Amino acid sequence: MTTSTKIRVGVYGASGYAGQDLIEILAKHPQVEIVFGTSNTYAGDIIPFTSLRYIPSDDAPLSLVDAVFLALPHQTSAKMAHLALSHGKKVIDLSADLRLDTPESYAKWYHEPHPHPDLLPTPYGLVEINREILRGIDRVAVPGCYPTTTLLGLYPLLTSGALAPHTPIVVDAKSGVSGAGREPKPNTHFVEVFGNFSPYNAGRTHRHVGEMEQEIAKLDPQAGALIFVPHLLPVDRGLMASIYVTLNDGFTSDQAQHLYEEIYDGEALVDVLPPKHHATLKHAVRTNKCVISLNPVLPNLLHITSVTDNLRKGAAGQAVQNFNLMYHLDETTALL
Repeated sequence: MTTSTKIRVGVYGASGYAGQDLIEILAKHPQVEIVFGTSNTYAGDIIPFTSLRYIPSDDAPLSLVDAVFLALPHQTSAKMAHLALSHGKKVIDLSADLRLDTPESYAKWYHEPHPHPDLLPTPYGLVEINREILRGIDRVAVPGCYPTTTLLGLYPLLTSGALAPHTPIVVDAKSGVSGAGREPKPNTHFVEVFGNFSPYNAGRTHRHVGEMEQEIAKLDPQAGALIFVPHLLPVDRGLMASIYVTLNDGFTSDQAQHLYEEIYDGEALVDVLPPKHHATLKHAVRTNKCVISLNPVLPNLLHITSVTDNLRKGAAGQAVQNFNLMYHLDETTALL
């Protein structure tokens, strides 16, 4: 593409943490022109990395763009997605509104009716798994940060049928405070977070459990229940999922390294570390990559560490990766 044919985009919710990272990535994207970024709270302030100022969402010139990124709260996002699609715009939705396949599942996990059930199902934008169905589409559901990190950590085992049927998948996850969003909350104040480390929504109560189990079942219908315990980590960004799985009788934990290296060979945004190395937050923070390490515990028990930046591969970077596929661009454009 030449400069005259750049793709014109708007970002709704551009002042949130994911929205800010999205603006930063898009500002250096050679095929993109950012037309607007919305923020009802910070309207009139300069948008970092651009010469633009935030505008209220109601003032956004939807007719002037080709695509919109929605970094909005659930419920609000689906309404904007419906409006944008009705005007012929492509939609990249970073909220939870389009991730679940049915309105019934959405109501179960979000405890309110879906505002536009006609939008379900929407293609699930975990590129390394669903790449071939994402090219050229008009809307995409960008996976959540916990599901992205967990599913990429499990994918080689799920797709090869290596898990023991109907045995629990245990995920002990930790996320930086930015995962809770920019709006202040009592449990995210500095004095509550600093020097502390706390679980929340433990077991099977976190909203992302439904999303993760939905995608796990598509890859391995015999996979067991997901036991998911997220923790609030006293850092600004970064997400680590420590995953514990039981393997079937035909696959042993010392075979996992080769399997993961084979499955992710050629994936520019997934790194599998060598044996006896452990993935840490520093491997992934401020990158658009998922970094994975493997620790064979027993012949039938494997520990996987999967790490991302919750705002990059877990949100904004993955949104741009999907955008690139929607427009048949190199999917890593502006991400490496």
